[in-house]
Amino acid sequence: MILTVTLNTALDITYRVRGLRPHGTHRVSEVTERPGGKGLNVGRVLAALGHEVTVTGFTGGATGRTVRDRLAGTPGVADALVPVEGPTRRTIAVVDTATGDTTQLNEPGPVIAPAEWSAFQERYEHLLRSASAVALCGSLPPGVPVGAYAQLVRTARALAVPVLLDTSGEPLRRGVAARPDIVKPNAEELAELTGSHDPLQATRSARRRGAHTVVASLGAEGLLAENAAGRWRAAPPNRVHGNPTGAGDSAVAGLLSGLVEDLPWPERLARAVALSAATVLAPTAGEFDRATYEALAPQVAVTSEASAA
Repeated sequence: MILTVTLNTALDITYRVRGLRPHGTHRVSEVTERPGGKGLNVGRVLAALGHEVTVTGFTGGATGRTVRDRLAGTPGVADALVPVEGPTRRTIAVVDTATGDTTQLNEPGPVIAPAEWSAFQERYEHLLRSASAVALCGSLPPGVPVGAYAQLVRTARALAVPVLLDTSGEPLRRGVAARPDIVKPNAEELAELTGSHDPLQATRSARRRGAHTVVASLGAEGLLAENAAGRWRAAPPNRVHGNPTGAGDSAVAGLLSGLVEDLPWPERLARAVALSAATVLAPTAGEFDRATYEALAPQVAVTSEASAA
């Protein structure tokens, strides 16, 4: 079983309008709702790839009940979410069908009480005992300690469960110091962590700070990965245009599935890039088209070079 953690789950709502204009009134042509938050997105992709997945984190209120109801209809995904008193947040994506651009509005999430955080930690440690790998994903809701991911990384490592960390800011800085197996920042998050805007220097710096493998998402340029065994670049065959919502989460699913399947790093990265590109091209935000993914995977260019350290 692969475990994904989403401390700040969400109900993702997507509106489609033609010609988004500030201060204007818009007629919405389509509305979609789905369980969201990075770890839930990762879990959904992993399940579509054929893996057994358990998702955990916090959920509460009427929005949380909607999230759990929708999760119940997702094949291959088991719900181990921890109930809290505060309402689960909503994230609003407004897609301009004329340009393809997306405007995102993210609520902060419920305030988590100390007793709720303790209940989650107990659930997490119990779930880890039957997990082959764990992904720690996304932002922290109010009330959760800023060092939460560092603590969760240490718990996973104590139980010899490989851990992937995908977050940002101070939670990322503290989490990296706990020595996760993989971190997957984007270019902006990596620069904020290390102070360097050169991806090569930044990945090396992130490794020196504690990460065993750093996989940097460089947007349309694909992925840059480095660990003690080497350095690789992986890029899609062509620049893709569409809705990037969930593309990074699909890349995480590719990396995590490759880890549990013990694939060589070039194959893991090719899968991650193909899944990410197939998500950008999908008509529904945050989903991926399997036929597109299967067509793209053999075309991803992966080059390798010796690691600097």
